[in-house]
Amino acid sequence: MTERLQKICSLSGVSGNETEVRDYIISEISGHCEYRVDNLGNIIAFKKGAKPMDKKLMLAAHIDEVGFIITGIKPDGTLSFSPVGGIDAAVAAGRQVIVGDNKLNGVISSKPIHFLSSDERDKAVEFSALYIDIGAKDKEDAEKYVSLGDNAVFATDFYPFGDGMIKGKAIDDRFGCEIMLDMIKSGIEYDSYFAFTTREEIGTKGAKTAAFSIAPDFAIVLETTTAADVPGATDEKKVCSLGKGAVVSFMDRGTIYDRELYRLAMRLAEENGVAAQTKTMIAGGNDAAAIHVSGAGVRTIAVSAPCRYLHSPSCVVKESDLVACRKLAELLITGIAEL
Repeated sequence: MTERLQKICSLSGVSGNETEVRDYIISEISGHCEYRVDNLGNIIAFKKGAKPMDKKLMLAAHIDEVGFIITGIKPDGTLSFSPVGGIDAAVAAGRQVIVGDNKLNGVISSKPIHFLSSDERDKAVEFSALYIDIGAKDKEDAEKYVSLGDNAVFATDFYPFGDGMIKGKAIDDRFGCEIMLDMIKSGIEYDSYFAFTTREEIGTKGAKTAAFSIAPDFAIVLETTTAADVPGATDEKKVCSLGKGAVVSFMDRGTIYDRELYRLAMRLAEENGVAAQTKTMIAGGNDAAAIHVSGAGVRTIAVSAPCRYLHSPSCVVKESDLVACRKLAELLITGIAEL
């Protein structure tokens, strides 16, 4: 799983520009299922299972990642930019990025600390104070390689470390995509639809059209979710913790999840020895916000991997939690079919 996850996380796919990731997923599922691409770039796949299902089930994971968009080129050749998705400017400052289709190396920089006034030093950094340095001589030089509207993504190493931990960018939500790829290629017990959605990080746009198109009765959203199990956080503020298994939410900022499915997920986890936990705060959100209110309504559940430092170049997850999410997702397919 770690090797496969590394490959898909290395791809660039800022919201609205997911072509590289989409092409990879299509290359992996071709010959294993029926699929099509809709007008927002979602991949909608249908996998024939060993048995038919009298309900229509949709599994969803988003292929986009947070990143940046170039908004200007300054006379000195540095680039103005804005975030795409929820990124803290303090996380971005000083980070290496890859810019545009030419895959230029760049660094997010700001005014040197010895040039800051005392007032500026006391304020949190803002994106308006940051720029991307690609090493260009001047504006004319930079314009040879970069255009307004180009994207930039974090450039970071992916590696296992510590006690079964994994670090990398875009684990949110290439991990969910990896689960679905594995299911499509290895086979499933019941017929299911798989939606690889776009533009989740800017408001669950792709999931809205994908759910409308599929018109499912039930949906399982496969995601990562914020774990704040770090020094200084009280138990309730930790939200969830690495090493305690798949996260099954009863509510987040976008969705109140189907109560029967929530109980089903927790029961299946307990009966089958799969580690599972729930959130201790109402926090975050995902594609479920758009899916559960699509059409006449969709009964929806989310299964998420706890992740530290979400929306940063250093997302950290634990491999045992990833395995738990994979097992629980498969159990839920059967559980929903047998409701």
